[in-house]
Amino acid sequence: MHTKLNQFERRQRRVRKQLRQVSKGRPRLSVHRSSKHIYAQIIDDAKGHTIAAASTLEKDLKGRLKTGADKAAAAEVGKLVAERALKAGVTKVVFDRGAFRYHGRIKALADGAREGGLNL
Repeated sequence: MHTKLNQFERRQRRVRKQLRQVSKGRPRLSVHRSSKHIYAQIIDDAKGHTIAAASTLEKDLKGRLKTGADKAAAAEVGKLVAERALKAGVTKVVFDRGAFRYHGRIKALADGAREGGLNL
């Protein structure tokens, strides 16, 4: 059964299509934002596996953060995923914001990853 896609899904497909065209074999930093938490993972699409991941649900972050749903938490997740990616030998990634607009927590996570040493 074929259903009409909503705006969120259309925007997500459009962004992923553009990423495939410009990635040139680089892994992608994929971000998911919920109302209470933020998640980030670096994915190697050629091999089909996750290189590094971080979220506000982790115990070491949960104790330090006031909440998992603010810009400070997103920046910490960005720094943590960048640190883990550098340990795995990844320095250049392409930023996959999914269907989320590039502002607020999404932008804070990207800035935190840049601050942590990733080249977006």
